[in-house]
Amino acid sequence: MAGGGLKMVDFFRKIPTDLTEATTLGAALSVASGVFMVILFCVELWAFLSTTIETGVTLDTNSETLLRINFNITMMELQCDFAVVDVVDVLGTNSMNVTKNVEKWQLDENGKRMIFQGRNREQRTIAHDEHHPELHELHKNGVHAPSLPEAEFDSYLAENPYVFVNFFAPWCIWCQRLEPTWEALAEEVERINEEGKETVDVDIVKVDCVANRDLCGAQRIQAFPTLRFFKDAKQYGIDYKQDRTVAAFVDFLKQKVELEKTMKDWHPRRKQRMLEIKEHPGCMLSGYVLVNRVPGNFHVEARSKLHNLNAAMTNLSHVVNHLSFGTPLDRDLARKVAKYPQFQKNHPLDGRAFVNPDFHQAHHHYSKVVSTHFEVGGMMSKTREIVGYQMLAQSQIMHYAELDVPEAKFSYDLSPMAVLVSSKGRRWYDFVTSVCAIVGGTFTTMGIIDAVLYKILKPKQL
Repeated sequence: MAGGGLKMVDFFRKIPTDLTEATTLGAALSVASGVFMVILFCVELWAFLSTTIETGVTLDTNSETLLRINFNITMMELQCDFAVVDVVDVLGTNSMNVTKNVEKWQLDENGKRMIFQGRNREQRTIAHDEHHPELHELHKNGVHAPSLPEAEFDSYLAENPYVFVNFFAPWCIWCQRLEPTWEALAEEVERINEEGKETVDVDIVKVDCVANRDLCGAQRIQAFPTLRFFKDAKQYGIDYKQDRTVAAFVDFLKQKVELEKTMKDWHPRRKQRMLEIKEHPGCMLSGYVLVNRVPGNFHVEARSKLHNLNAAMTNLSHVVNHLSFGTPLDRDLARKVAKYPQFQKNHPLDGRAFVNPDFHQAHHHYSKVVSTHFEVGGMMSKTREIVGYQMLAQSQIMHYAELDVPEAKFSYDLSPMAVLVSSKGRRWYDFVTSVCAIVGGTFTTMGIIDAVLYKILKPKQL
């Protein structure tokens, strides 16, 4: 009795087989139904496995106090010794010559890294002589380090095989401090040669770059004083950058002369490579700085605590190899967010060259930085939030006064709004519901079509 009562609620009552009839039309519609259901199932499965990217805007609630700026910048015409990075912001931060987490590479004329100039390294301090008399006292027995005018410079170098030249400016405090030492050096070289125990066959001269501006421009003098050694009217080696004392200068000149004697026994190719060593004024700055999360800027400027810069020859043309904001993601996280177009297009300055058409100019860059929160996660993993940064950048040339040293400036401003980026997929129960709808709907629809066609096409019985 219980079984009979249960059968009353059977929604799937069976029709005896002898009461059913198989037809060709029904078979054709069954095959069409099967194909149609398979196609719809594949489409639904593809939609279930795919995700859609959704974006939204909200107030930026990031509580971090510092922001990391990653950069890799190639200065085309600036030596690493003079390239410094400064950080300034609206809170009053004024960090000069930031060296922490910054690497410098000296470049060759083709832009390839040649010499590693150090990481986290301050500009070195050099010694100066302090015991020499005033210059007019040293000149009482004659001028030993003559000042060459531009008209005589080339002929003087051609007539003298070895010449050590001090390119100076009268207003330069470091040049004024060096002047007695330079004169004393010329006297010391003459004394050594007169004694005859050893010879330092080098002429000591100087060039006033204010009176001979074109000559110093042709020599690409970027800072005062620049101490350069010439052999056979050509620059020989890199500029002198050691201690500015008579003893240090004499040791340097003796090494140059001794090296020339040693090179006579060298293979011609080795000698040629030695003669081709030059200091190309190019430097690559790479690293990062931590700044306050407020509007500010970091800039690359030509400055030295041992030189006065020649503003007329300071060229800050540069290539931005990379500029980004935020801590770089590890490989796994970067792979997860790589599918978002917002993550792939946030380095608008990368690979762009900014060449100054003239001196007393520099490019300034302004970046609007927008915090971007990416929600990533898999079907079996917990969703997590990754913070990145998008930026909009503009660049323009700024003009400087004749005596001002230009700077390549990178200004930034953080937006108070943040962008939320997430990927949305379909729930599993939504997928199951759709599959059931496909199966049931197909059977129902095909059943109606079959019934209609059967009524129409069924032969009439007499």
